Amino acid sequence: MYSVTNPATGEVVERFETATDLQIRAAVGQAHDAFAIWRVTPVAERAKVLAVAAGLVVERIDELAEIITLEMGKLLPESKGELHLVADIFRYYAEHGLALLEDEQLTIRGAQARIQKDPVGVLLGIMPWNYPYYQVARFAAPNLLLGNTIMLKHAPACPRSSAAIARLIHDAGVPAAAYVNIYASNDQVADIIADPRVQGVSLTGSERAGRVVAAQAGRHLKKVVLELGGSDPMIILDSDDLDATVELAAASRLENTGQACNAPKRMIVMADLYDEFVEKLGLRFASYTVGDPQDPATTLAPLSSMSAAERVLSQVSRAVSQGATLRVGGYRAAEQGAYIQPTVLTDVTPEMDIYREEVFGPVAMVFRVDNEEQAVALANDTPFGLGASVFSSDVERACRIGSQIEAGMVYVNAPAGSQADLPFGGIKRSGVGRELGSLGIEEFMNKKIVRY
Repeated sequence: MYSVTNPATGEVVERFETATDLQIRAAVGQAHDAFAIWRVTPVAERAKVLAVAAGLVVERIDELAEIITLEMGKLLPESKGELHLVADIFRYYAEHGLALLEDEQLTIRGAQARIQKDPVGVLLGIMPWNYPYYQVARFAAPNLLLGNTIMLKHAPACPRSSAAIARLIHDAGVPAAAYVNIYASNDQVADIIADPRVQGVSLTGSERAGRVVAAQAGRHLKKVVLELGGSDPMIILDSDDLDATVELAAASRLENTGQACNAPKRMIVMADLYDEFVEKLGLRFASYTVGDPQDPATTLAPLSSMSAAERVLSQVSRAVSQGATLRVGGYRAAEQGAYIQPTVLTDVTPEMDIYREEVFGPVAMVFRVDNEEQAVALANDTPFGLGASVFSSDVERACRIGSQIEAGMVYVNAPAGSQADLPFGGIKRSGVGRELGSLGIEEFMNKKIVRY
């Protein structure tokens, strides 16, 4: 089940054994026992461990980056960029841990009270393949600081990176039993969620996986955090430099070969800019070149797998058959490997399947609108609600439009992104809960009321 397959060639490089049921039961017991010790470790010491982890990420950046470039095809510079963000996340919680976990005084009638911020116990993290280290860090860093212990089940395509980040966390000083990397099957995941010693589960992944995990957690009354899909709108109201706007649109849509939940998948452009924007975006998409993702000259990496590439091509083909216009791309870009030429679709209508689907690959849909009201209505006409971006030379105008968007995050004059000190998460079918920043540490926290 767990194997490293190079998506640039299709070669299976290494296979890993799935854990036995006995090993899974032992891992739960170890994490539960470790919680009794880790939770009473002083916060300052836990924070120092995270600071060491941040330093180790920087020290090992070349080794770690090469692992995920091989595992899921990410361009090597992008792999290193992901790791710099990982270091920032560890560093943020290391530096702000004491303040984030201070008791909060309450003003009440007739007595005094405070909120005491305690950990809850063993947590299960279920992580995806598209950002193999970043997804782990944004779940693990705040919860290790809080005093929870972690069982980490990574995507089957990422066994090397999951072992590498576990080794780094242990080398930083987290006890081996307080962070346990497990190569578990789906049935074993269900057993872990059902175990009364496990107090919560965090999943980043597909809607399908989210429904399954949420149902299992609900059956056993376990807290969940779900970061699922997105079909983020990028609204372009006006532009003083359309070339720069197009460059931002292309770079943000094609980062990680379009395999990002918060990429701008739907570009909503005012009518007076639409034709020029579509032409320039198509030319920019067509300029991306296939190559070895280890080669710094390569600008178009493969998707994570052949099945992922086939799924995206099927979505594009179906959209065209239903009446969408294919402006550029829409085909395999190399005979070998999971490469797709970046694709621009226009004339997509609500009757088409792709209108309400997430396209997890290098495909942009561009829509023409005549006014702000149409832009807001189109941006909100989606089952998803992760992020959004609004571009205008008038920041006040962009903020006014952004305030009307139904999403967990709105960026003004910048593509949606992620940073350690800014909460990340969505609404609707994009999930529940928040990660990162001050809110990310509160999801699996017992906010205990003490009245005296």
